[in-house]
Amino acid sequence: MTYSGAVKVGGPADVHELRDLMISKVAVGPMDNNAYLLRCRATDEQLLIDAANDAGTLLTLIGDDGIASVVTTHQHGDHWQALAEVVAATGARTYAGRDDAEGIPVATDVPVGDGDVIRVGRVELTARHLVGHTPGSIALVYDDPHGHPHVFTGDCLFPGGPGRTTRPEEFNSLMDGLETKVFDVLPDETWIYPGHGNDTTLGTERPHLAEWRARGW
Repeated sequence: MTYSGAVKVGGPADVHELRDLMISKVAVGPMDNNAYLLRCRATDEQLLIDAANDAGTLLTLIGDDGIASVVTTHQHGDHWQALAEVVAATGARTYAGRDDAEGIPVATDVPVGDGDVIRVGRVELTARHLVGHTPGSIALVYDDPHGHPHVFTGDCLFPGGPGRTTRPEEFNSLMDGLETKVFDVLPDETWIYPGHGNDTTLGTERPHLAEWRARGW
C-alpha cells in the first residue's frame, strides 16, 4: 500500500518503504504524538525517534529484534513519557540535543550537536540543531542516496508552519534555523515527518515562509 503518513492513536502503523530504510510511523498518547521506528534494511538494526507515550504500543512495534538507540527530538514531556520503559526493556542508547538533555528525566548517553551523525545500521542521519521551540531541539535528516531527503522535525516544523514559540526572539531563531538549515539546503521533494499530525513536503510549505514571518507564528 502507498504510504500516506496519516495515523491515529490506537490504529496501525503506516510504513514508508525506502530502498535502504523502512520507516514505521505510529501515533500514541493523549496529545497524538508521532513516534517513528527506523530499520536499516541491510543490517536490520533499528532506531526509535521519540518514545512519546504508550510503551506497550512502541515495544510491540519494535518487536523481538529490539532497538539499538532511541532519539528524543526535544525536552517537552509529551515526547518522552515512554522513554524510561522502552530503554529498560531494550537497553537502547539514548540520544538528545545537547541543550535539552538536562530537561529529559532519562539520562542521555550521547548528547547531540548540530551536524552530528547518528547511525542506524548502514544508514546515516544528520542532526540539525534548531533553537526556538526549545533550546536544544534537533531535526534528523536522512539524505536518501536513491531518492529525495527525509527529515524528522520533532515540533520544529509542521504542515502550515513552525512549532510553537512564546517570544518573538524564539520565533525568529526558529525561522532562521529552518530557513538556513532546512529550506535553503534541501529540495522541494524533501519529505517532512513531524512530531504530531500528518506529514508534508518542503515544496508544500516553502511558498508560505514569508507569510509565517509576517504573522509571527
